[in-house]
Amino acid sequence: MSSDDYHHRTVITRLTGLSGEDERLLLETIDEWRDACNLVVDLAWGVCETKSDVQDLAYEQVRDETELGSQHAVLACHGAGDAISSCNERLQSGKKASKPQFTARSITYDKRSMTVFHDREQVSLTTLGDYARVRADLVLPNDSDGYQYQFLDDEEWEYTESTLHYRGGDWYLHLGFRKPNADNDESATTNGTVLGVDLGVNQIAVTSTARFFSAGALTHARHEFEKTRNGLQKTGTQSAHRTLENRAGRERRHARHVLHVVANGIVEEALEYDCDGIVFEDLEGIRTRLPEAEWHSQWAFRTLTEFVEYKAETEGIFVETVEPQNTSKRCADCGFTHDGNRAGNEFECQSCGKRNHADYNAAKNVAKRYLRRGPQSSRRRGVSQYALKSGPRTPS
Repeated sequence: MSSDDYHHRTVITRLTGLSGEDERLLLETIDEWRDACNLVVDLAWGVCETKSDVQDLAYEQVRDETELGSQHAVLACHGAGDAISSCNERLQSGKKASKPQFTARSITYDKRSMTVFHDREQVSLTTLGDYARVRADLVLPNDSDGYQYQFLDDEEWEYTESTLHYRGGDWYLHLGFRKPNADNDESATTNGTVLGVDLGVNQIAVTSTARFFSAGALTHARHEFEKTRNGLQKTGTQSAHRTLENRAGRERRHARHVLHVVANGIVEEALEYDCDGIVFEDLEGIRTRLPEAEWHSQWAFRTLTEFVEYKAETEGIFVETVEPQNTSKRCADCGFTHDGNRAGNEFECQSCGKRNHADYNAAKNVAKRYLRRGPQSSRRRGVSQYALKSGPRTPS
């Protein structure tokens, strides 16, 4: 569903309970965000017309030249892209507009960079890097009839992009909420479709439509870099160290290019099969689930899902995650779950005898798990079936 298919509301609340160190981290993050937005504007002004174009042009440079984590680098590109689009619209309508400049001490958060704990009336916010977070208390009315509670306590409203402001020594969070329009919710509940995606070692991604994306290029590049690194580290000279840094930068850029191609392919697959959403396994604990995956595979999975998210957003496709429990052991056809069903890349159900590629079977299970989560997830999104190569299927 597009933005127009939702009701949007903003809830304003003050934050307390931040330590001096927490405030320092937030201020540093805001300043870095402001610099990143201005960097993106300088790169994209007069060059890009859409948020997707801005993202493709500027994301890598934002990651290289700032300390922002990956999701805030994406949000900085989006924020700058929105500002550029607004200026372009004014210019096209004959009004005056100059190149945007970000000066306010504010920053955008979303569901990947912020967590709202409704029951504890708290919020967790990402700071510099991908994982450093601070937690603060939401200042809410003592009266339970305060308007904020109608959004915080109602599961129909989900929190979405929000803005943190620092003014006069105080912190204010403008919490964004949305829920589907009633008209759209009723008409879309029977025919929406999701694409399931399984992430793995040999195949970095496999879709429920049986499209395979090999991890061979990433694995080969990594092994070549490891051989080069070992040789340069033995040399130990300053020149060898500089060469090592340059090679590492080239390897990371090559990996991101490959992941961009895979992300484009996944979104193209979703569009080809007229999907409303794309579903991945939750990456939490993936190191334990895939012990044979090297450290760069963990980074690759996260980077890939981030690329898919922003590319899908421009097409009006949502991206969600599900718990990964038993998706590789369960038969997608009969539902029988057994450790012996999977052997390497082969899947053979010990109950019904169905045979298939193990990752393809898992991709179908990922989609089916999302559809079975209940009315607060799949039905609210208006989807009831998942995409297969042979066409959409509704789980029994």
